[in-house]
Amino acid sequence: MKFIRFLLFPITIFYWLTTSFRNFCYDRGIFKTYIIPIKSICVGNLSLGGTGKSPLTAYLTENLLPEYKIQILSRGYGRKTKGFLHLDQNSNADLVGDEPLMYFKRFFQKNVIDCGVNVCESRSFGIQKIISDFNPDLILLDDAFQHRKVKAGFSILLTNYSKLFSDDFIIPTGTLRESSRGKNRADVIVVSKSPKDLSENKKSDIIDKLKFKSENIFFSSISYTNLISFSDTKITDYKNILLVTGIANPKPLEEFLRQKYHVETMQFSDHHNFSVEDVLKINKKFDTFAFDKKIIVTSEKDYMRLIEPEFSQITSEKPWYFQQISIEIDREKEFLEKIKTYVRKI
Repeated sequence: MKFIRFLLFPITIFYWLTTSFRNFCYDRGIFKTYIIPIKSICVGNLSLGGTGKSPLTAYLTENLLPEYKIQILSRGYGRKTKGFLHLDQNSNADLVGDEPLMYFKRFFQKNVIDCGVNVCESRSFGIQKIISDFNPDLILLDDAFQHRKVKAGFSILLTNYSKLFSDDFIIPTGTLRESSRGKNRADVIVVSKSPKDLSENKKSDIIDKLKFKSENIFFSSISYTNLISFSDTKITDYKNILLVTGIANPKPLEEFLRQKYHVETMQFSDHHNFSVEDVLKINKKFDTFAFDKKIIVTSEKDYMRLIEPEFSQITSEKPWYFQQISIEIDREKEFLEKIKTYVRKI
């Protein structure tokens, strides 16, 4: 691994120079930035995927929705369409992407007035369209920290507990998409996927590594709810699981399930577009299990790609479930107060 990193290092230097020059141009006003004229919160990271942006966006929505009219804007990664789309009951993962569809089904499919989810590859156009059409109190930008053509009023930067940006390298040697100095554009940093029993000494060590205001660093952990069935075949007493994932980092989910069950895995690439052949293959592997009391489990984002009509008959033949997740934030009251203080500010 060290030898490969050594070979890739010249490319890393080139990428660092390119991204640093780009950031310099935005910082100096050489490249223009659209400053969002209403309250807006950006959720993002410095690395390639897997830091938990979706659960945090869902957390913010859940905690702010009762008080404010919210519109979420996402690029809609993995969708097969282009342009601006506002999600409705006819939306599916092919049209809008799995993460926006997840937000919609969790929060907005019951026709919440003046709130919703949107996708657009041009964040500036999408924001202007949202303001014009819906006049929200707040826009939540999912995965836009490095999209510097727009500037949100408040930025939340996530870094994975198991791979802090302070310990990482710029791609392709590491997974950073820009220098760790990009952290200075953030208002708060959330160390995601942290152990729930993390000691205060360990937190202090991490805070020292990140070199950011300690009062603006928070730790979040994953919280798992009960498994939810989405097939006609249901098993109530199960001990064995075939875990099927197409997400960036399925390891935390796998580790959680292994605490209670015997787990076998089938892992696909991030945002994998499942085919009928894939689902048949999954069902076939499930049949080869030399166990009884068994079910198939997938993530909530994968579920968004498996609820299309072409899969319904195949999935109904086996006990398919999905695992919904949420997050818990240490010093939650303080974290939410920072967010709400910004939103309330005139």
